[in-house]
Amino acid sequence: MNSRPKQLGIIVAGVGLVGVGGWFAGSQMQSPADAAAAHRPPKAGPVTVAVERRSLTASVIAQGSVEYASPRKLALAGPVGPPDSGSGDSGAGDAVVQRVTKAPVAGAEVKEGDVLMQVSGRPVLVLRGSVPMYRTLGPGASGDDVKQLERALGRLGFNTGGSTGTYGQGDAAAVSRWYTSKGFHAQEPSFADRQQLGTLEAAVTTAQQALLAAQNSGSGSEDSGGDAGTGGEEGRLQLRAAQQQLNAANAALSAFRVGYGTKIPAGEIVFLPDLPARLDKVSVKIGDTPSGSVGTVTSSEVVVQAVVPGSDATLLRKGMTARVETPDGEEVEGRLVALGDDVPKNDAGDDKNAPETPDGGSGDASAPVPVRISIPPGKLTENANRSAKVTIEVGSSNGDVLTVPIAALHTSADGQATVRVRRGTTVVKVPVKAGLSAEGQVEVTPSGDALTVGDQVVVGQ
Repeated sequence: MNSRPKQLGIIVAGVGLVGVGGWFAGSQMQSPADAAAAHRPPKAGPVTVAVERRSLTASVIAQGSVEYASPRKLALAGPVGPPDSGSGDSGAGDAVVQRVTKAPVAGAEVKEGDVLMQVSGRPVLVLRGSVPMYRTLGPGASGDDVKQLERALGRLGFNTGGSTGTYGQGDAAAVSRWYTSKGFHAQEPSFADRQQLGTLEAAVTTAQQALLAAQNSGSGSEDSGGDAGTGGEEGRLQLRAAQQQLNAANAALSAFRVGYGTKIPAGEIVFLPDLPARLDKVSVKIGDTPSGSVGTVTSSEVVVQAVVPGSDATLLRKGMTARVETPDGEEVEGRLVALGDDVPKNDAGDDKNAPETPDGGSGDASAPVPVRISIPPGKLTENANRSAKVTIEVGSSNGDVLTVPIAALHTSADGQATVRVRRGTTVVKVPVKAGLSAEGQVEVTPSGDALTVGDQVVVGQ
């Protein structure tokens, strides 16, 4: 009897629980529109960054290459030794192909008066001068190249008797002494030259004998009492012809003697504008024919060549300090010595490590601009022909200053700069004066305390 009331209680309780569950489920149900609204992102607000106080340093950074300065190709201006023979006096018509018998040595230092190489046993010597060797120098030659030779010989201690610019006996004697000091003989007249001299001297002798015979013949005609009218006129004609022959023979001999004597063949001297120089590359080896380039020389000065964007180049000035860092960690302080068109062209024309630079006159303000950084003597020599990072400081703030991201700065048409500052739920414009910019930040100076550290400036939405 007691079980029925108990069962009834359980049933009533279950019905109550079902009702509560239905109410809860109903309260949690949403329409599709309500569900979409619940998942919609909140309305976006402005993106802000805090105002900072810090020091700024503006720099131009570029990637460059370390190299020796003033690369210059070397080439011989002509034959070494007589033009028709290999070395020395091997006889007329003995044409021999010239061969390198001692090659230049890459990395060697070349000083004034040094023997650069040997061709067919003859030396190729180095002197300082801006006028390139382009001809044989010998008796009778005159010009700036002769004066340049005379001054170089004087610096080496071989006095020519003065820098006259005309190759004379003093020059020939100095050249002979110089060659002897190097273990060589200067180029004396060749076998063909001596033959030619003998031929011309014989012609003078023959003409003198003919003149003497004509003189004697005319004298004999007068003494014999012959036909003075006919014989005398013929004798005078013969005498005149003989005199003309002698004059011509003497003129030819004198002209030849002007250029007869000790000479320097065109290929035996290389003039370089700056010495000592460093032999950077060698293009020939023993046995080669020395045609074209035989090598490349540079100065002993190490420089860094780089290019910077045109917009950065406007910030640079000669004399600025540059920090150079190499991949192996070496760091030196250099100086900006050339910019744009002032950067010397690469005379060697074969430096694959130098950064590419555009041709001048493009008119493009954004075009890369070449720069050259000088390096203290003895520095970075182990890093030649390698890359390097160049940092040039172009300005710095006067201590700590207020800075905002460059993206926060706005400039109106009238040139007034402003930043937008979030204050609570509103955004206000604050006029500022812009200063140095660097590292994505710009120095700003507000009026009074309208902008302080920690203020949130708008950089985007």
